Amino acid sequence: MNHYGVIMAGGGGTRFWPLSRQKTPKQLLNLSGKDLMVNEAVERMATVIDKSNIFIVTADVQAPSMLTATQGKVLPRNILAEPAARNTAACIGYSAMEILRKYGDGVMVITPADHYIEDVPALTEIFKTAIHTAETEDKLVTIGLKPTFPSTGFGYIKYDSDAEGAVKPVIEFREKPDEETAKAYVESGKYAWNSGMFIWKASLILDKLKEYNPDIYEDLKAIGDAMNTASEQEVLNEVYPRIRKISIDYAVMEPSAAKGDVLVIPGDCGWNDVGSWDMMDILHESDEEGNVIVGDVTAIGVKDSVIYSSGRIVTAVDVENIVIVETADAIMVCRKDKAQNVKKIVDALKEAERDELL
Repeated sequence: MNHYGVIMAGGGGTRFWPLSRQKTPKQLLNLSGKDLMVNEAVERMATVIDKSNIFIVTADVQAPSMLTATQGKVLPRNILAEPAARNTAACIGYSAMEILRKYGDGVMVITPADHYIEDVPALTEIFKTAIHTAETEDKLVTIGLKPTFPSTGFGYIKYDSDAEGAVKPVIEFREKPDEETAKAYVESGKYAWNSGMFIWKASLILDKLKEYNPDIYEDLKAIGDAMNTASEQEVLNEVYPRIRKISIDYAVMEPSAAKGDVLVIPGDCGWNDVGSWDMMDILHESDEEGNVIVGDVTAIGVKDSVIYSSGRIVTAVDVENIVIVETADAIMVCRKDKAQNVKKIVDALKEAERDELL
């Protein structure tokens, strides 16, 4: 059976503003100092999927930058540009339809573009187990990650921990919990973090979308019927923006889990979604004062802070728990423990129609 990789790379990454912009979001940034996040995702995928079979789904505004960034790594024809952001059910359904109609059915390994994985060999082994499972069973497979702390920012997967083998039946999906509930989840040993990584046959996920979300399936089918014809792009531009917005978790995973059709492979690969500036210590070693310093920075008496310079010198004296980010056209300062609120700055700039800063 054919194997395909699909990397979801259409997000805006607004919590990394001002470095992240609409045309160059988080996945197109080199936050680690090693490579662009999307290219790191491609190399991880390439441990189990031939690069000629790796697809990237991105926003049309990001497609030119994505083509340049992944040149020599991903075939240009495998960069799929969404005319509008319609959440992960549409993104995954579109890539499944593209694969099925143009290349033939096979197992899809689907991952986000902007996660950090410390132990790539461990993830590779999980992928291999997941691919084999998806080939031999008509089930939806997801990867659950061993919780390392009671996070209130991640979704959770409850699974049958008593089941034999590495692959466990999923009981249900749980949304982001409060702190007390998260502690109970972790202590029980019956929950994993929802990684947003999925493995299944292209035909199977389309069947599930047809079963649970027939309106979405009909739109995807209209796009699929136009594939390999002169009207393919025209139909995509017309139909895709009207697809109902819904995540694959709500659209397919939750109702499928209720019927016993979802399996999870709990594992530990040093995963982190590195969602905001306060998590830069995942990618960079902190100094003796707990600071992450990147670029031309002079810091005196600074503690537990993140200071990022992309060009000009940034100086700070006798401060703690702050984030300072400098780019050519903007400077952002916030409390480190409020780094999630950087998104509010982006919202305010949109409201003010400061498009040149977005």
